[in-house]
Amino acid sequence: MPVSLKDMKVAILATNMVEESELVEPRKALEEAGATTELISLKSGEITCAKHLEKGIKLKVDRSLADADTYEYDALLLPGGALNADALRMDVAAQNFARSFDLDGRPIAVICHGPWLLVSAGLVRERRLTSYHALQDDIRNAGGYWVDAPFIRDINWVSSRHPGDLPVFNQAMLALFADHTFEEPIIGAED
Repeated sequence: MPVSLKDMKVAILATNMVEESELVEPRKALEEAGATTELISLKSGEITCAKHLEKGIKLKVDRSLADADTYEYDALLLPGGALNADALRMDVAAQNFARSFDLDGRPIAVICHGPWLLVSAGLVRERRLTSYHALQDDIRNAGGYWVDAPFIRDINWVSSRHPGDLPVFNQAMLALFADHTFEEPIIGAED
């Protein structure tokens, strides 16, 4: 039976030189499963994707990071691309955006260089994940456990290494997102 993500809203956080396949293919899988996706970036307008070292397609940004409220989204997708990930990891608002999802236990799917944001946000300590092999020292130095595998699922995260892993990454992402539901916190009143 196919995974249904009907009524799920997924934030995709990316900026210029995001690896095209790592954004486009997971987004297509999410939308085919019924999820609504929004591309969020550091600025409004559009971003230019990368196909490895070459420029790729341009994509329209749905919302700037400054205008995005994390609580409008049920899950987060962090595609890779070295220049994309490096720009996001240095942005305090992007770090806070990712932190908000993790603090609530909402699912995060991350691939290739994407974990750099999680490292800079201080989230990888005691977490098991994979990434593009060049990030393994960053992850280990931040207290995480780097594993060379097509994908790793750890609590509310699923991570993958590179575009070659996209078929299994997409399946693992859909399964993780389907297993997690986000409910508004209940705030009790004094009697």
